Amino acid sequence: MNFSKKNRERLKGSAFFKHPTVSWISCLILFILISSCTNDEMPQEERQQPQTGQQKALSPEEINDQIDAIIEKEGSFNWKDANDHLLWSAAVHGGDILTIGYGETSFNETKSSALLHIKREILATIALREQQKNADETLIYEDDILNFMDVKVTSLDLVTELRKNKNIRYIEPEGYRYFTAQAKSSSGCNQSGETINGGDYGTLSSGAKIPWNFYDHKINQAWTYSKGRGVGVGVIDTGVSSNQPYLGTKFDDYYSGRYIRKYGTYVDSVWPWSRRTDGPNDKCGHGTSASAAVGAPNNNAGQFVGVAYESNIISYRGTSDVVLNGYHERKGVANALKALGNRSDVKIISMSIGYPWSIGRIKDAVKYAYARGKMIFAAGGTSTSFTNWYGVIFPATMSETIAVTGVEEEAGYDECDTCHKGSKIDFTVIMERGNNNHQPVLGFNNGQSQYFGGSSVATATTAGMAALVWSKYPSWTRAQVLQRLKESADFYPNKNGSYGYGNIDALRAVRGY
Repeated sequence: MNFSKKNRERLKGSAFFKHPTVSWISCLILFILISSCTNDEMPQEERQQPQTGQQKALSPEEINDQIDAIIEKEGSFNWKDANDHLLWSAAVHGGDILTIGYGETSFNETKSSALLHIKREILATIALREQQKNADETLIYEDDILNFMDVKVTSLDLVTELRKNKNIRYIEPEGYRYFTAQAKSSSGCNQSGETINGGDYGTLSSGAKIPWNFYDHKINQAWTYSKGRGVGVGVIDTGVSSNQPYLGTKFDDYYSGRYIRKYGTYVDSVWPWSRRTDGPNDKCGHGTSASAAVGAPNNNAGQFVGVAYESNIISYRGTSDVVLNGYHERKGVANALKALGNRSDVKIISMSIGYPWSIGRIKDAVKYAYARGKMIFAAGGTSTSFTNWYGVIFPATMSETIAVTGVEEEAGYDECDTCHKGSKIDFTVIMERGNNNHQPVLGFNNGQSQYFGGSSVATATTAGMAALVWSKYPSWTRAQVLQRLKESADFYPNKNGSYGYGNIDALRAVRGY
């Protein structure tokens, strides 16, 4: 498919955002004309106007056309591939905010004098060019561990000069939004309960319901050996609903000793300097579904269980929806990754969120969490069938993450109607039936259930299976757990070019034969 201005205009306001089974866009709705449901977007009339000078800044339409051209030629996009004028123009339309990654490494828990000197030198250069009194006036935010900072830059010449600095790893226009304001969507959000088809679940002796696809992966049989006890799974998403007691006060009702913890790192503000977070509670619905798929509890109320229903869940509201196209969303996810990286009770991180191309600060944060032994699962991507020709999305493209996508329930392998596939995929989960029903999960409100689909539910489900394995073998390393998952999948020891190692047999994964 030609990803051009014509196609973008054709799909603005596409009906796929209003599909009656909203759960199938619950993962990443990529690439076509979507905008966060956050209040983080600055009103159009308050945005800074393009500057004039030796060169005029490109319009947002012109910027997107150039990005599209690079995607069509290269198959992907990275700001390092943009020329100085394109990058500067994007900064102009994003509040003049540039994120600068500096130094040789992504992070240092204690910054050396040499690293601090590099940072001060960059700030001094900006202050001089911007004719500011001191370097502090240019600084919007600096991370205490990750080696990047957000700065205010208005000059094209300064952008050119900074990009020549060998101590700078990347420069990105953090405030720029590729997705247009005219094509707003809920970006995977859904709080509505649904009636679940009677053929789409089984029942435990307790009365709790088992999703239909658990039988395909033999998850129900794996519970004989492991239920995820003692393993902490961090879920970075839109938070957890305060209206769902089975992800709250009743999380530990049936079995004692497990816990759920809820935190918030997302700031709901149009202003980049705002610091007040929005709290841990889900206002979207996607994060509630993701946490439920991982570890909703066994219960006697006829509610759906998660894969690792005795595991612990540590939820971080790092974003307002699944598409990381806002400054505070990216910052919130990076901070959540750092926090989970530092938790000794977390072994696994599940991220059913992302973006079409790399985001420097999140890339740095993923490397930080990975360096602390975390096993990180990321969604391969979900979008309309018009656009799922695009390959695996970020951060699932990183070697530090395990990329997952969804497939249909059939004899052969076929990606779900809206799922992405490609050589970066590591595992798949059966989550779509011929009748287009997806995996049922615990709902947003008490007493509700809903269908949850795409690579979002596939990612959370695979994270749950990893928790089953790690609980059975608590002394194992991340590498050993990952190897067991590979050995238990359909294509092992080979890797399919589109589906990785394929579907995991959870029983084989925990039993080992």
